[in-house]
Amino acid sequence: MFMLFDQNKNHSHSSHPDEVVCFTSQGREICIPASQLEHIFKKGTTREVSSWTIMKILSEFISGFDFLKKFKKSVSIMGSARVSLQNGVYKEAEDLAFKLAKAGFSVITGGGPGIMEAANKGAYEAGGRSVGINIKLPFEQRTNQYVKEYESFSFFFTRKVMLETGASLYIFFPGGFGTLDEFFEMVTLIQTRKIRPVPIILVNKEFWLPLLTWIEEYLFKRNQAINKQDMDLYHLVDNAEEAYKVIKELSKNKRLFN
Repeated sequence: MFMLFDQNKNHSHSSHPDEVVCFTSQGREICIPASQLEHIFKKGTTREVSSWTIMKILSEFISGFDFLKKFKKSVSIMGSARVSLQNGVYKEAEDLAFKLAKAGFSVITGGGPGIMEAANKGAYEAGGRSVGINIKLPFEQRTNQYVKEYESFSFFFTRKVMLETGASLYIFFPGGFGTLDEFFEMVTLIQTRKIRPVPIILVNKEFWLPLLTWIEEYLFKRNQAINKQDMDLYHLVDNAEEAYKVIKELSKNKRLFN
């Protein structure tokens, strides 16, 4: 929870001495004089973010990380929010989430419709933990009915950090710009060793193969923009059954099912 108190109703971007910024973390209220933010962020012509926005961002990171601590073994499942991709692919996402929930994984999605709803539905029907990391949007996004534990975010980048933090494996179904962004973010973080290596599974060969072929042909062979081993960071499968087999095989080394 986030609150900003301004005793003098000063609406300028500069921090007034009487402004107090408050947020809650783990049930405790923390209040900071807005004037103290000047000691954290250097002055300059490019600093246009208000103190209110800075503290709102901070509060989302704190509440998000506190929320994720509850899930010791989890899988993040990404995919389109559009209902146009539900045929076939929706069922595959539901089936895979069902199996993983039965194996003891908490299933974490973006909390919206489409593929996200399918994964949450599978986890819910398996009696597992069905989790949503939702984004507040004026269109398209809503928390689906199968999410039983959730946290909502106003900023895409804070939400994306939560979706890409702490899971034991990451599964990508067909999707749009958001799904592709999350995929490339994950492989970049692993490639640059900013996070520990973690399994990445791409489901549906018809959708992913053209992109992976382009990566191999243009990024690797023609331009040497990546190394050959970078293409080993992800695994391509065609359906939920194949995905589950690959995950079981990978678990022999990573002990995902323990």
